[in-house]
Amino acid sequence: MKIVVTALYHFASLDNYQSMRQPLQDFCVQHNIKGSLLLAAEGINGTIAGSRQDVDAVLNHLRSDQRLQHLEHKDSFTQQLPFYRMKVKLKKEIVTLGVAGVNPNVCVGTYIKAKDWNAIISDPEVLVLDTRNDYEYEIGTFKGAIDPNTTTFRQFPDYVNQHCDPKQHKKVAMFCTGGIRCEKASSWMLQQGFEEVFHLKGGILKYLEEVPEEDSLWQGECFVFDDRVAVKHGLKKGQYSLCRGCRWPITAEDKQHPHYEDGICCARCFDVLSPEKRSRLSERQKQENLAQQRGEAHLGMSLQDAQRRKLESKRALGAKVPGHLLRKLKS
Repeated sequence: MKIVVTALYHFASLDNYQSMRQPLQDFCVQHNIKGSLLLAAEGINGTIAGSRQDVDAVLNHLRSDQRLQHLEHKDSFTQQLPFYRMKVKLKKEIVTLGVAGVNPNVCVGTYIKAKDWNAIISDPEVLVLDTRNDYEYEIGTFKGAIDPNTTTFRQFPDYVNQHCDPKQHKKVAMFCTGGIRCEKASSWMLQQGFEEVFHLKGGILKYLEEVPEEDSLWQGECFVFDDRVAVKHGLKKGQYSLCRGCRWPITAEDKQHPHYEDGICCARCFDVLSPEKRSRLSERQKQENLAQQRGEAHLGMSLQDAQRRKLESKRALGAKVPGHLLRKLKS
């Protein structure tokens, strides 16, 4: 059965977002959903995965709230769950620009559909900005796009202030993975006096889904925030995996480097890891290898299952287990 991976977001005034967290967490768990959702006063953002039926149940549940009835979502598919657990988190912003007073519900740039994007970014009068971070840009971007060389989205306003001029750059086109960063960035840039600000509706993911590869101006792969690491045209899983030490995308060729250690570091970070982090990653990799030998999943185990296995191990070793824990073990 194919797993549905759904990226979703929506800007809306959620005054009660804190009280929404636990019911939403419970609903997702009840429907066997894995992934991560962020709730803030400005809206919701995240990616979830599960069966078609269960993902649809969550989407319908969210859209039953009138404030979220126009929730955006994009589907892709994989054979294995790309997440190990489900988390609903409370945040100050659903995408952190770090600038107060930016509200895409009040003003936002001009949406450009995937089929029309090539014409926009091919216009020599248009400044094309990749709003994503350095590790995302490195493995793929649009032809002619400028790299802001940021490590966090918070740095994007500083880049614009230093390198872009509303008087000189009359037309600006921006893109990001799923569209959410551009919603906020375009709103902020309009406030700064930029006249025409375009952004790719649905982001790179929608473009890779809808635009045939032979017509595409996309070069490379698109980083995604789950265990697939990157996708290519048709939203098929790409060639990259993730270095545990620095969280940078790496290829099979990178793994042949003498400084690469599986599950620990790559050539980029081997000499900067602290002894504590190296030790922690080494132990984690050891436990994953042991779990694999036993045919078990090291990650993704529920809290109840983890407690159950711990109690079973204690009892197998002859340790005395308190009565209330034994009852939990039997439940």
